[in-house]
Amino acid sequence: MKITSTGLPALPATATTPIQETLPAHPAQTALRAEASEHQSTVLQPAQAALRAMPEIDEAKVAALRDALARGEVKFDAAKLAGLIARYHGGRE
Repeated sequence: MKITSTGLPALPATATTPIQETLPAHPAQTALRAEASEHQSTVLQPAQAALRAMPEIDEAKVAALRDALARGEVKFDAAKLAGLIARYHGGRE
């Protein structure tokens, strides 16, 4: 497909700049945003650090579940699991 000129002049670069970037920020809003960001950062830092320190997979829980399945203490219905997976991924209901 060939694209041809419409004969209209090209838009200046400022025509595509979002309005938020062209309007000056109110000083009080800027201060509030900075304060909220700093507070959120202070509050979230310990939680983020704890989350980063955790392993992706809890090996102890996986081992305990595997052992319980092997002993027959936990019921497992492979057909039900397969149906739930298929439904989750857009298969039949």
